[in-house]
Amino acid sequence: MATNQEIERRRTFAIIAHPDAGKTSLTEKLLLFGGQIQVAGAVKSNKIKKTATSDWMDIEKQRGISVTTSVMEFDYKDYKVNILDTPGHQDFAEDTYRTLTAVDSVIIVVDGAKGVETQTRKLMEVCRMRNTPVIIFVNKMDREAKDPFDLLDELEEELHIHVRPLTWPIESGVRFKGVYNIYEQNLNLFQPSKQVVTEKVAVDIHTEELDQRIGADLADRLRGELELIEGVYPEFNVDDYLKAEVAPVFFGSALNNFGVEELLNCFVEIAPSPRPVKAEERDVQPDEPKFTGFIFKITANIDPNHRSCIAFCKVCSGKFSRNTPYYHVRHDKVMRFSSPTQFMAQRKTTVDEAWAGDIIGLPDNGTFKIGDTLTEGEKLHFRGLPSFSPEMFKYIENADPMKQKQLAKGIDQLMDEGVAQLFVNQFNGRKIIGTVGQLQFEVIQYRLENEYNAKCRWEPVSLYKACWIESDDPAELEAFKKRKYQYMAKDREGRDVFLADSGYVLQMAQMDFKHIKFHFTSEF
Repeated sequence: MATNQEIERRRTFAIIAHPDAGKTSLTEKLLLFGGQIQVAGAVKSNKIKKTATSDWMDIEKQRGISVTTSVMEFDYKDYKVNILDTPGHQDFAEDTYRTLTAVDSVIIVVDGAKGVETQTRKLMEVCRMRNTPVIIFVNKMDREAKDPFDLLDELEEELHIHVRPLTWPIESGVRFKGVYNIYEQNLNLFQPSKQVVTEKVAVDIHTEELDQRIGADLADRLRGELELIEGVYPEFNVDDYLKAEVAPVFFGSALNNFGVEELLNCFVEIAPSPRPVKAEERDVQPDEPKFTGFIFKITANIDPNHRSCIAFCKVCSGKFSRNTPYYHVRHDKVMRFSSPTQFMAQRKTTVDEAWAGDIIGLPDNGTFKIGDTLTEGEKLHFRGLPSFSPEMFKYIENADPMKQKQLAKGIDQLMDEGVAQLFVNQFNGRKIIGTVGQLQFEVIQYRLENEYNAKCRWEPVSLYKACWIESDDPAELEAFKKRKYQYMAKDREGRDVFLADSGYVLQMAQMDFKHIKFHFTSEF
């Protein structure tokens, strides 16, 4: 059996947020507490780097946004923590959806002034579907922010989850004095500093010492607000959090390193250890002796010098060992991995073993696809990693005839990553790229040029939606394909895809062909 202690001490979570909520600063500071100081904050040189540790692609550094999920792991106290830092921009939502299948809990970062934003609502829906426990960190309290009680009401209303504050801010903006830690019952006084962790003071809030620390008026107000919290919100219960019924709320300023340690201390204590994972055949328990895992992400060129692809594997049960033969279910063959890696964004180290809950990188030369399963021989299929129906489409054309091979290889590897989807039009044989957002086209063009030395150009194509079609009636399917020949395409798996050019056309097709099923995700 896998030792329970190894598994109990694993914490795997994703950080999700709108791009402006300050998620990057929070990731950096969590790494700082995890002993990753030399990379996380460049503290030794007394200045913070301009780009996040987790943003390793050139385009991310240039634009200051995350365009792909990065994986980082560190030890904190007795715990092994895996952070998956997801892109906040809605054009990359699909990457984030898939990442959420590989984590046991989530930290949502919310801007104290802006409150809940559209992207956060959508991602919260995915968490709700999977009953993923959620902690909320209200960031940027050192700037003018909404009233904390109004914020709590907004969180409950917008995210459809009960909340319970575990720290409480004293003012915000220039008047920001610090937070009172309800969970540990001590006071944290704020001193703006990106390098220094602020002092903690154990203060009995009913004594005069609190008045001396923050002034009599604020002290009285804090006592009143804490009483109100105790009266309005039920006492925090860890089981309710683990059932995803209650979200603990923390306040702070990640950029100034404030309130992050309280969040991390509480998180490692209450967050779930690896949870059972649903496969089509059965539920896989993390403490099973045999190894199982699935590929939830593929990244090409994580090291530009080596042109290598890395497949990210979430270990679902048992223990993964280096150089041990494992069964690749889709290919029906056995494989060994001599250099599995663990990550600190782009920096990686070879590991000899990994336990349930860990994320490991496996070298990939085209053998993996997103959703692939590895086991010790059992035929298992983990579901829940679909590709979504794209909403934007463009023809992709080669802009440099001398670089046809490089372009083909680049498109192949980027599509393997799940960055976008490739369809080949059956009518004219042209390649169509479908994405969720406009920014993805720019990222693809940039990466083809910089990572594969290939140039592409985009040509417009007017399409409304792509949907996968199937039918139990072969004659009707054939009739449909003949009638819609111009709009039929194949995806990379060779499946039939109908490219509807308008909502009306799609609706009519669904009405005219009753025995054809139209699917809007690739998993059916």
